[in-house]
Amino acid sequence: MTLTRLDCGFIPLVDCAALVVAREMGFAEEEGLDLVLHKEPTWSALRDKLALGVLDAAHMLAPVPVAMSMGLGGMAVPLDVLLVLSVNGNTVGVSRALSARMQEQGGARDFLDAATTGRALIDAAESRLRIGVPFPFSMHAELLYYWLQALGLEAPKDLDVRTVPPPRMADAVAAGEIDAFCVGEPWGSIAVEAGVADMVLPGCAIWRFAPEKVLTVRRAWSEEKPELAGALMRAVWRAARWLAVPDNLVIASELLSRPGYVDVSTDIVDRALTGRLEISPHGEERRVPQFLEFFECAANFPWRSQAAWIATRLSERMGMDRAESVAVARGCFRSDLYRSVLGPLGAETPAASEKLEGSLTERIAVGSSRGQMVLGPDFFFDHKVFDPAISN
Repeated sequence: MTLTRLDCGFIPLVDCAALVVAREMGFAEEEGLDLVLHKEPTWSALRDKLALGVLDAAHMLAPVPVAMSMGLGGMAVPLDVLLVLSVNGNTVGVSRALSARMQEQGGARDFLDAATTGRALIDAAESRLRIGVPFPFSMHAELLYYWLQALGLEAPKDLDVRTVPPPRMADAVAAGEIDAFCVGEPWGSIAVEAGVADMVLPGCAIWRFAPEKVLTVRRAWSEEKPELAGALMRAVWRAARWLAVPDNLVIASELLSRPGYVDVSTDIVDRALTGRLEISPHGEERRVPQFLEFFECAANFPWRSQAAWIATRLSERMGMDRAESVAVARGCFRSDLYRSVLGPLGAETPAASEKLEGSLTERIAVGSSRGQMVLGPDFFFDHKVFDPAISN
């Protein structure tokens, strides 16, 4: 069989797993694709290569296609989110010195207590908090701003936010360039292993089920090459379903740890995949349910309500028209393509493309194509609910 080459960029993070599995376990080949994965050094490099057509597809931060389609951050290029690659998977870490001061301020004993941890962080900061995020338009930044703003800090105004590529996060802490960070695994664990930081919170303690990385293409490409877009979607969706089988995670850890991909120890990758996090250099471990999710609870579905949440946050911060921004964002998250391409493959699809974000505190069955969809908890730490209809 002759394969069609498809170039896809990624950043070395554990949440690129579905792309690596699609290539290495043969799902892409079975769909007629020679899926060539390109490791990129920064999110800006990855974004620009996708926008310029150097890459066909990308493992992308969920807010980037929304921001670019809104005309923010570089070239204004309409992008399509074909499916969600991962949910959650971020950690918040602080320098050892700041961690000690947080404990003096009554830091939380519960690793999932975002409110107590956030208050201790604000109180322990000796000056304007210098905090590293991988990219300005990222869920890392949005989660931090939402969290600290809800606790009374004017974010990002009262923060010194610095862009640090994920693999450099530990070095930035060690060099005294930042006091804290929010980053995807394995780079929070690497900072802990290096003895320069403590983990104080998983990102899912702020928003229990937050879209993190998305499979993104240029809209012009998806319109010109619908067969290729469909083949890519099928391959990646099948890889995500494979990752939902616990017995497969040992193989996934080995694949991701290779030099061409994440290039860290298999043990660190395995801890991220299974939600067993070491939070201090002393080896203290915490278990986090659904720390990183690839498939269960409709993790892959591109909910337009999540796009609306991102657009609402960006438009408020940038002084843009909210209704226009939300309309653009909804068009980016292609729930229509997801249904048409993956429905025939057996993917469970919800009856609606939007939902109340943050309304669920337990698992619940919802209307879907096969009547078998169960959504899990998705609450925000402050228990507010985002209604996408109000953003119109």
